[in-house]
Amino acid sequence: MPKMRKKHKDYRKRHKVWQLQEAKARFSELVNEVEHGGYHTITKNGRPVAMIISKSDFEKMCAPKNTLLDFFREAPLPGLDLDIKRSKDRGKSVEL
Repeated sequence: MPKMRKKHKDYRKRHKVWQLQEAKARFSELVNEVEHGGYHTITKNGRPVAMIISKSDFEKMCAPKNTLLDFFREAPLPGLDLDIKRSKDRGKSVEL
């Protein structure tokens, strides 16, 4: 029986490494490929110096994460009555 794969973007398949000279000469092609998914690496003298990603991927990466308050507001049991008052007990008195 064949394994079922999750349907998600596999960016490894759409990753390509470009030398700087080639990226400059074929910049429109590079932009079109990135626009349709994945990311690309630009190298200079054989070393990676830049990553090119789509605008939508960049916006997802920069989007603010939920705050702790948002997390609690979206909790599955928001109607649960919890006693979260701080105890007024000051603890045990110790002589030093």
